[in-house]
Amino acid sequence: MSDDSSSLWIATADDLDALCKRLRTAAWLALDTEFMRERSYFPKLCLIQLATPELVACVDPLAVTDLSPLLDVLYDTHITKVLHAARQDLEILFNLAQRVPTPVFDTQLAASFAGFPDQVGYATLVEQLTGVHLDKGHTRADWSRRPLSEGAQRYAADDVRYLRDVYLKLHAELARRERLTWMERERATLEDPATYRNDPELAWRRLRGAQRLKPRQLAAAKTLAAWREQRAMDEDLPRQWVLKDELLYDLARQQPASIEALREMRGVNDALLRKYGEAWLTLLRDAPAATPGAAPAARLDAEDEALVDALSAVLRLKSAAGEVSAAQLATRAEIEKLVRGERSLAVLSGWRLDAVGRDLLRLLDGEIALVVRDHRLMLEPISKLSNRSC
Repeated sequence: MSDDSSSLWIATADDLDALCKRLRTAAWLALDTEFMRERSYFPKLCLIQLATPELVACVDPLAVTDLSPLLDVLYDTHITKVLHAARQDLEILFNLAQRVPTPVFDTQLAASFAGFPDQVGYATLVEQLTGVHLDKGHTRADWSRRPLSEGAQRYAADDVRYLRDVYLKLHAELARRERLTWMERERATLEDPATYRNDPELAWRRLRGAQRLKPRQLAAAKTLAAWREQRAMDEDLPRQWVLKDELLYDLARQQPASIEALREMRGVNDALLRKYGEAWLTLLRDAPAATPGAAPAARLDAEDEALVDALSAVLRLKSAAGEVSAAQLATRAEIEKLVRGERSLAVLSGWRLDAVGRDLLRLLDGEIALVVRDHRLMLEPISKLSNRSC
């Protein structure tokens, strides 16, 4: 693989065509994007970085407005697209053509199957796998600025330059551990177009603590969140610019019925009243009396909480033994559902069933127990413990 520290800067249609001819012969390519979204709902694509074993290139979409030749390459299903923490980059590409590039190899996901912490950062992976310490000086650069400084261009190129080595090492490690099939199953969510379609009716799920609201308040919060999401999309504005979370909660709780009542609320000024006041009042008036859906699950009692802790300990044991991120095996919320009796869970299917699911069920069924031996926590069959006690 070329270790040339230079990179191509693509700012004309002819240069893009020439680059794409070279990319089309690749079996895989490293891919990253730089974007801005501080002042918009949709991310503004500012740079596309690509690398193959032979080249590193940065495409300037602010100069090359027709990206069709590059999109043809990215949507070629014979070429694997290698990304780190792929979701945001894939969202941007989905917005360009309403399609998700496939197949995808996410090095952050792969790393979680190879003994690295969940959501490990790119710079950490590069340093641990290649020994290269990346400069983080341009992390918060304004990528819409032109011309970009040489340092910013180098920083952007490095995001894919070393991604090549990270990919090859992680791919080899997962092949050695016979875990490449795990990647195949997990990438389905990344490659699902539904992942990148924002449904306004589901926007309330982003509200932290919404389930603590009373039923009528929650119904109002859902209505306001759906309105905010659609308005932000239509006007291409950040959600918080349309309606801040704090004010949304206050509206849902207080449910004012007049402009005068709105004017008395903290955070409401004349500009907001003129622009959105009547809309908020209509939304609150027309919101359902209560939000539909299943009642929240009852709190676990002390014994069940202890059982959740025991199952979580098994999860951590299996995580350490298999050198796989515990968060990839199961979440605490999923363990709580298991204790409540649910069985249609990810931890009880596919590779997770083999990795930890069966032992969780065996512990629940009393077939195995957690014991301490030589100051270490371990699992042992109940029958073995019974024999020892005799």
